[in-house]
Amino acid sequence: MSVIYVLLTISIIVAVLFFIAFIISVKNGQYDDSYTPSVRMLFEDELVKPDLKAKGKESSLRGTKRTVASKQANCRTTLATTNTKIQLNKEK
Repeated sequence: MSVIYVLLTISIIVAVLFFIAFIISVKNGQYDDSYTPSVRMLFEDELVKPDLKAKGKESSLRGTKRTVASKQANCRTTLATTNTKIQLNKEK
């Protein structure tokens, strides 16, 4: 009977140690997800259902092309802004 008390005590101590290790790793950012936000923009848009009767075969891509073009324009604007900031920092 005394073996059960020893095993129960040891298992509780081990469980508490694992819980403390988990809390410490969460506070240190071990489980922060840095990959998903960079990929999320690729899957952000809903699928466009093709309407082949009304507009032809390329109608299913119109929304996607427009979205890609606007994202490219946003990237170019951001790049131009960044280049301007870099040049201003070099002049200082």
